[in-house]
Amino acid sequence: GFTDHVALGNEEWNPWDADEKNELAASQQRYEANLKMIKYARSHLEQTSLRVQIWGKAAIGLYLWQHIFEGHLEPADVNAQWREGSQNAGKTYFSFLTGPSVVPGYFSVEAEHVVLVLNGREPAKIAYATQWLHYARTLVETRKIQHVAAVLLGNEQCNNAWVQPYLKRNGGFVNLLFVTYDCPFVNEEDIFQWPLGVATYRNFPVVEPNWSMLHDPRSYLCNFLGTVYKNSSRETLMEILKQDGLDKLCWIAAREQWQPQETNESFRNYQDALLQSDLTLCPVGINTECYRIYEACSYGSLPVIEDVMTPGNCGNSSVYQSAPLQLLKTMGAPFIFIKNWKELPAILEKEKKMSLQEKIQRRKKLLEWYRNFKAWMRQKFINTLENSFLPSDKG
Repeated sequence: GFTDHVALGNEEWNPWDADEKNELAASQQRYEANLKMIKYARSHLEQTSLRVQIWGKAAIGLYLWQHIFEGHLEPADVNAQWREGSQNAGKTYFSFLTGPSVVPGYFSVEAEHVVLVLNGREPAKIAYATQWLHYARTLVETRKIQHVAAVLLGNEQCNNAWVQPYLKRNGGFVNLLFVTYDCPFVNEEDIFQWPLGVATYRNFPVVEPNWSMLHDPRSYLCNFLGTVYKNSSRETLMEILKQDGLDKLCWIAAREQWQPQETNESFRNYQDALLQSDLTLCPVGINTECYRIYEACSYGSLPVIEDVMTPGNCGNSSVYQSAPLQLLKTMGAPFIFIKNWKELPAILEKEKKMSLQEKIQRRKKLLEWYRNFKAWMRQKFINTLENSFLPSDKG
């Protein structure tokens, strides 16, 4: 404090002649400030009465953390061996770990409640997911952790029976399951449908909507960049587009072979196509739900969805009767749903007549819906964990 007084040009002030009254007042203030801090810390402790560690061992973990939770990861490098982040949400302190170095037994388990994010798409992934489940079970048995929830990238045909024995309801130890696609054993009690989200395994980014994304005219009526499988509805789609010369109005880049790894150029093209077209065509693949739906939403390009069930075991559950895309429909997704691509020419005719102002309104609605959808999923996830993991006050 001494230099401050000198700087103020107060030559008469004597630093050694401290006024006791001032000293008393200052110590009283310090005491009150400390008291406030303790109270705040205590209330903060009460607020975060749950500590949850999320182990992101599948790419959909990044959708959960970065897109739905809007969480950050350190280091930012997507290829880092180990990445982590944390945040408070609701009454819960969440920490998130991901990367190749996160291996059973080689990192510290710092919470009594764990969420495992796993890939169950195919046998090799299931074998890996099973190792993690066995590790978690050991931790539960040795009382290192109390509760386990799982977020599962399910199989595209909904062949997820392998996970059933691990569920608490079937004598296992997993309290809650969040699973992608229209899995028939979703019951909204301990098994919930989870969105597929964007292709984080291809590093699809978190997109912040900006002014030009909302207001600029877009060069194309629609886009479809993707693989055209033999004898699929995608072949029908290509024929319909070529028939009326509609492919000239849309950004169409079809390939015959699926490529898991994008080149920088193909990925940039894809993002440009989403940004430059008013509609994104979403024909069914192995499942009706695809990354493209969420990626189009990120850029304000309205998904036009082929609303038909794909072969396999997905479909009606005890909760939902009219599959597919139950989660999105329940949440009132403002998409265009069609049963057949023959409906497309009429849709594109209507597009041609729409004013920019109408399109801007529609983009606003879509981007706002998507933001609310992610916020709602986050809230539902937190509430579900807290209701299940926190001791109830019923005595």
